[in-house]
Amino acid sequence: MNFKLDEDQKQLQEAVRRIVVSERAHQRLRAVIDGKAGWDADLWRDLADFGALGLTTPEDFGGAGLSMIELALVAELLGYAGAATPFLGHVLATIAIVNGGDDDQKARWLPDLASGAKIATVAISDHNDTWEPSDWTLAPAGDRLTGRKINVPSGEQADLLVVGLEGGRLGVVETAKGGVSAKAMDVLDLTRPLSVVTFDGATVEVLADSAQGALRMTDATRVLLAADAFGGSWRMLEMARDYSQVREAFGAHLAQFQGIKHQLANLALEVEPTRGLYWYAAYAFDSDLDRSSHAACLAKAHAAETFLQTARMGTELHGGIGFTWAYDSHIWLKRAMFDFAWGGRPDRLFERAADIEGW
Repeated sequence: MNFKLDEDQKQLQEAVRRIVVSERAHQRLRAVIDGKAGWDADLWRDLADFGALGLTTPEDFGGAGLSMIELALVAELLGYAGAATPFLGHVLATIAIVNGGDDDQKARWLPDLASGAKIATVAISDHNDTWEPSDWTLAPAGDRLTGRKINVPSGEQADLLVVGLEGGRLGVVETAKGGVSAKAMDVLDLTRPLSVVTFDGATVEVLADSAQGALRMTDATRVLLAADAFGGSWRMLEMARDYSQVREAFGAHLAQFQGIKHQLANLALEVEPTRGLYWYAAYAFDSDLDRSSHAACLAKAHAAETFLQTARMGTELHGGIGFTWAYDSHIWLKRAMFDFAWGGRPDRLFERAADIEGW
């Protein structure tokens, strides 16, 4: 196996980089952080126009028909940019329908999701830390659903919700049909708001192959969060490096102090290996299904832990300014907390990986 990106993948990532990493994009991000906007709608339209929302959607349903590694490369750059979009929930809902829906269900929902005409998300958690399909307890009565889900990403923007149901099943709820309300949760990561979604007799349609859809969605969750965490880690590392090269103390730049150099080098040695972890997990998602869940758990657990460690250390390396609202460090520190917790904390993912291996 030639384990590196090919030219098409490199070009894809560079094209997405030009979209998400720009001064205008950062200004819109700060508007979200400062409460002047709820999310970056302009960036969302740019991603939709580029085709990033349907990268793994089959061509027959309006997508590009690419693999998980391409989608993960986009997720890495969104993590690097701290992008405030509904990307995570949207692509996870798409993956659930691609892998769990029948042809009719795919034809009805996937084209609008691939084009961005509709926004989707996933409603999984009944309670905190209930991410596995076996944890879900919400049960429909026929084709009606009553109950609630928490920790729903971008729930207030969603037109379509893929809901985790009792028995590891997945159901689709269209908000336009009524019986659905979303209320914002009080969260730290303002780039990816969460909601409590309440269903009151909402119409739900169970996916034809829910078990497969739930398994693939769960693995994809961890791959994409690992990619996001890797991108965020490098952003924090670069911020700390750049600051140390311009900030002076005792007549010298911080980068000249041995203690600072060693901390930055140690962080780089921790961050870089998580690239290979998420690359392999993305590869296994498509090409080594027997290893997919195990690889996804390990990639997300290690990358999320490393991101949180890097964000904390990077903030501290900035000194007092790193803890201010005006400086950007807190954006990625809070994003690291999201990646650490959402989709399963590292300790539980390590246990899950051990169970998969029969340890």
